[in-house]
Amino acid sequence: MEQDVESPAFIKPKPKLPKQARENLPKQLREMDRERKVQRYVRKDGKCNVHQGNVRETYRYLTDLFTTLVDLKWGLNLFIFVLVYTVTWLFFGFMWWLIAYLRGDLDHISDNQWTPCVNNLNGFVSAFLFSIETETTIGYGYRVITDKCPEGILLLLIQSVLGSIVNAFMVGCMFVKISQPKKRAETLVFSTNAVISMRDGRLCLMFRVGDLRNSHIVEASIRAKLIKSKQTKEGEFIPLNQTDMNVGYNTGDDRLFLVSPLIICHEINQSSPFWDISQAHLSREDLEIVVILEGMVEATGMTCQARSSYISREIKWGHRFTPVLTLEDGFYEVDYNSFHDIYETNTPACSARELADMTNRARLPLTWSLASKLSQQGLQESEQEGQETKTCTDSKGKGQQTERNGDVANIESESKV
Repeated sequence: MEQDVESPAFIKPKPKLPKQARENLPKQLREMDRERKVQRYVRKDGKCNVHQGNVRETYRYLTDLFTTLVDLKWGLNLFIFVLVYTVTWLFFGFMWWLIAYLRGDLDHISDNQWTPCVNNLNGFVSAFLFSIETETTIGYGYRVITDKCPEGILLLLIQSVLGSIVNAFMVGCMFVKISQPKKRAETLVFSTNAVISMRDGRLCLMFRVGDLRNSHIVEASIRAKLIKSKQTKEGEFIPLNQTDMNVGYNTGDDRLFLVSPLIICHEINQSSPFWDISQAHLSREDLEIVVILEGMVEATGMTCQARSSYISREIKWGHRFTPVLTLEDGFYEVDYNSFHDIYETNTPACSARELADMTNRARLPLTWSLASKLSQQGLQESEQEGQETKTCTDSKGKGQQTERNGDVANIESESKV
């Protein structure tokens, strides 16, 4: 078997690719490499792909400690929650033990005539348990402070106040973290692709949004921004420049009644950043469209924001969205199986600027013909007037010349006589 493997007679020749495939292979590899190197500014799930590095002023996070704790991950947040309570219990337990030790209560445990600061406190463990009972207001009734210990009464007041502050702070953090509307954004969906097609005779860029819950988003609004690096006329390079895309701000179409899936439309006009982009140009563009849906959660009244993005290869030129809304017996039904589906449609491959120029040229021949005829008639009349004036001047010149010649002849005849 080793000879069979090593023998060149049994080595299969590598299949030869067709010529067209060999020519297109470098181009395909370049396209695949370019697709792999595309770096998103905002991921499809809405998370921003930006990391804050080299932050030297870390003390600023401590100035807003509540927000810092809320922004932590759940595991670290629970660890801090347990740690804070444990540290406070241990600290005040140590203080109760220290008072008992300094007063000598630990030396008179079996002395019934001795009045301790805290009854039945005979060590650090019992002091720790009394600290928990005090801060959590459990009060089992076995360990109780006496009125012969003013320092104990003062410590009891301090622990009660600080315990209430710790409870308010930590429970507040947990409540806010639990009630955060970030998970509500999971049921707000965006279409996988954006499309460009004709709508009412104009090129439009469209994407679809939907809400999976029966509880609706109140005062929902939509925004879109184009993320693309640019270079100014002065040579300044601006990375990830943000440009607003009008999705109905002037007409109020950006304020949504999101009961069923809606198609958001951006008209590609002279103020649009896609005015000069054609189908061939779009495939070579390094751009990203970030869409932001905001509104209030109907159940909690908290503001919710959902985000998504579309890069150039996710913008399908010459496509439309498949309808998902159907009329049933007494109600409308949304088929979310077709939410992301698109189909091809006849769409010009040129840019919106070129399409507008062609449309204008198609509308102008009638007016141009009238104007050209009028101008031609005006030129002909002016030429005729010029010729008439020329002939008139020529005839006048010739008459004057004959008159002069006659006068000269008369003068010569008179001189001869």
